[in-house]
Amino acid sequence: MDRRTRRRLACVLMAMVAFAADGAASVPSTPKSRDFLFTYAATLTGLPPGSAARIWLPTPSDDADQTVTLVSQQLPARPHSTQEPKYGNRILYLEPQADAEGKISLALTYRVHRTECSMKQPTGPVDAEQVRLFLQPDAKVPVGGKPARLIEDKRFPTDPAALGRYFYDLVDDRMEYRKDKPGWGTGDAEWACDSRFGNCTDFHSLFISLARTSKLPAKFEIGFGIPEKRGAGEVPGYHCWAKFLPSATAGWVPVDISEANKHPEKRDYFFGHLCENRVAFSVGRDVVLTPKQAGLPLNFFVYPYAEVDGESWPADRIEKQFRYQDVDPSK
Repeated sequence: MDRRTRRRLACVLMAMVAFAADGAASVPSTPKSRDFLFTYAATLTGLPPGSAARIWLPTPSDDADQTVTLVSQQLPARPHSTQEPKYGNRILYLEPQADAEGKISLALTYRVHRTECSMKQPTGPVDAEQVRLFLQPDAKVPVGGKPARLIEDKRFPTDPAALGRYFYDLVDDRMEYRKDKPGWGTGDAEWACDSRFGNCTDFHSLFISLARTSKLPAKFEIGFGIPEKRGAGEVPGYHCWAKFLPSATAGWVPVDISEANKHPEKRDYFFGHLCENRVAFSVGRDVVLTPKQAGLPLNFFVYPYAEVDGESWPADRIEKQFRYQDVDPSK
């Protein structure tokens, strides 16, 4: 075993011992929470005036980490609420027509109560179908392949929780959060393995590939990060993270490796925790929408997806704007 591997294993064991001691010492402290309005707005541009479009919008759902209420909507056609069957993502589907300027605009505002997520708060048993689903490869997240070469002939923990920490540290050590060269942002685990840089999708795709290769179920979640400073403002774009499953009874363990990479002082925190400054919109990769889109499955589903005459409308012709505003939780 080389020196770097011994050092990583020592760090993993220390972290797991510290976690176990902390969890056994007392009742876990109350998680932090945040209440805010989140506005999701978009405008399709460059359409022939009066032309029809099909539009699918991801819809945030209630889960163990958040409660979401639709406050207002400005939509150009009657929406239909649907749910795709593979991951259970909720969708708003509509078929509007472009206005005289060749535009279709829409906006929805949600009130979100988001709670800090911690592996000290188990989410309960996970059924066998979920376990099976999150061991399967995705188009850009192989089981085996190039990422598996990173762990060939390596000794790593057999305990599933410690193994998750080992892969977390491996990805954080190998990669750098950067978006200054082409190729980042598609969540291609093999590309991330070679490039050694990227954004949140690239970090977590590599982690998920390593986990699934080692029979550790792992899933991809995507939504938006909210600036830590309370107040109001723009949200520049999406953020994603991952969760892995040490056992079917322990529940999902969250990780946010790209945030740990940007904030090294929080490396231990972001293994096993997600801060409250976010809202989740969907789960999974290679998403087939309901009703089914004419185009290929979506790499991930967080921005509006539209089709005109059976063809995907270009992403650069969909202007997006996302905003947040903190609110008093008592009101």
